[in-house]
This record gives sequence, structure tokens and C-alpha cells, in this order.
Amino acid sequence: MKLDDDIHNYYEKLTLDHIVELGLDANKDAEYLADLCCISLNLLPPRYIRYEVDMAFYLPQSERYEMQMKVREAVTRAREFLDSNE
Repeated sequence: MKLDDDIHNYYEKLTLDHIVELGLDANKDAEYLADLCCISLNLLPPRYIRYEVDMAFYLPQSERYEMQMKVREAVTRAREFLDSNE
């Protein structure tokens, strides 16, 4: 059995968006960014979707805000961990 290629964790998009928002994609190397993503995503619950349009139209604003706050906290914690182990 093969899972559909369209299935992905919505937190991946939110995490990458936040990393770009912080400008880390321009300041850190690929290894740091990969570690940052892995650590951050391991701190977050999975939220699997097939189509991003589903999240855009059916996710209540309050839940979207809560997810964004979770991402901010996870990325902050992951950065603190990585930066303390350099």
C-alpha cells in the first residue's frame, strides 16, 4: 500500500512560513534549517491534510491562531536548543 503523495502535515507549511518570516532561511545554512525543522515539528502534533484549500476554508480563525502560536513556541524552543549546542 502506498500513501498518496498529496498527504502532508500542515504544520510543515506553518513552520516553514514562520522560518521565512524570521529571515532564518537567509541567515542559516541548510543543515541548521533541516535540524530546526525536525526539532520544531517533533514538538508539534501532526495535522495531516491532502489539500491546503481545506485548511484555508474550513479551519476556524481561532484554531489557525492557536496553531500559529504553537509553531512560534516550537521554533523558539528548537532555536534555543540548537544555539546552545553550537
